[in-house]
Amino acid sequence: MSTPFLFTATVLIWGTTWIAIAAQVGEVAITVSIFYRFALAGAVMLAGLVVLGRLRWPARWRFVVMQALCLFCLNFIGLYMATSLIPSGLVSVIFSLASIFNAINARLFFGDPISGRTVLAGALGVAGLVLLFWKDLAVTVDLAALRGIGWAMLGTMFFSLGNMASRRNSMLGITPVTANAWGMAIGALCLLLIVTLTGQPLGLPERGSYWIALAYLAVIGSVIGFTTYLMLVARIGSAKAGYATVLFPIIALSASTLLEGYQWTPPAVIGVALACLGNIVMFSRIGPRSAPRVDQPASRHRSPQNS
Repeated sequence: MSTPFLFTATVLIWGTTWIAIAAQVGEVAITVSIFYRFALAGAVMLAGLVVLGRLRWPARWRFVVMQALCLFCLNFIGLYMATSLIPSGLVSVIFSLASIFNAINARLFFGDPISGRTVLAGALGVAGLVLLFWKDLAVTVDLAALRGIGWAMLGTMFFSLGNMASRRNSMLGITPVTANAWGMAIGALCLLLIVTLTGQPLGLPERGSYWIALAYLAVIGSVIGFTTYLMLVARIGSAKAGYATVLFPIIALSASTLLEGYQWTPPAVIGVALACLGNIVMFSRIGPRSAPRVDQPASRHRSPQNS
C-alpha cells in the first residue's frame, strides 16, 4: 500500500470514530465498552492472521505489552471518559496535538532534537485549545469541561507513549500487524482485569446503534485504522505520521456539528484554526529542516515492517 493511501485511510477512519465512541458512552461502563471493542478487534485480527498463515510470535514481548497498555487500554479510557464530558469533536481537537506529544517523547526516549518549529507548533496548539474552551475555562468555569480536557490530554499522552513503543517494535523488526494483533488481545485482557477488579457488570446493551458503533470501532477503527496508522509510523516516523491529525478535527467536528448539535462560536473557530495551524507548522518544509532524525530508525527498518 502506498503512503498516500495509508495517510488518507487513517484520516477518514479516525476522523469518524469519535461519533461512534460517543454512541457507546452511557450504555454500559466505559471500561466495559472498551473491553468489548478490543476483545472483538483482537479476535478478528488473530483469526485473520491464522487463516492467512501470517500469525507470528513477536521476537520480544516487552514493547508489545507496553504498546498494548498504551494504545489499546489506558489511552482509550482517557478518550472515552473525555467524550462522556465534552463533545466528541472537541476531544478530537485535543487528540490532534498527538504530533507534539510525539516530538517531545521522541526527544525523551530516542534523543531526537526538538526544533524551534516544535516549540512554535506547541504554542499555537495550546493557544488554540484555550480559545476553543474559552467559555468553559474563563466564562462559566465548567468543571465537567475541565475534567473532559484533562481526560483527553491524558489519553493523548498514553497514545503518544504507545507510538514510542510501536517505534521500538519497528526497530526490532516486529510488524505493525503482529504487534497490533497481540497488542489488542493483551489490551482486552488488561481491560477485563480492570473490569473484574472494580466489580463492573458486563452488561449487554439493547440499542442496535451501540452494536453498530462497536462493530465499526472494532473492525474499521481498530483493526484497519491502527494498522494503517502504525504502518505510517514505521514508514515515515511517528512525528510525520502525526500530521494526519491535522485533518482529524475537521472531519470529527463536522460530524459533531451535524449529529451532536455542536454550536460554533467565533473563539472556537479561531481556536480550531490555531490548533490545525500548529500541526501544519510542525511539518512545514519552510526554512531549515533541523530535526530529520525522528524518521531514521523507522527508515532503517523499513523492510521488516512492510514484509
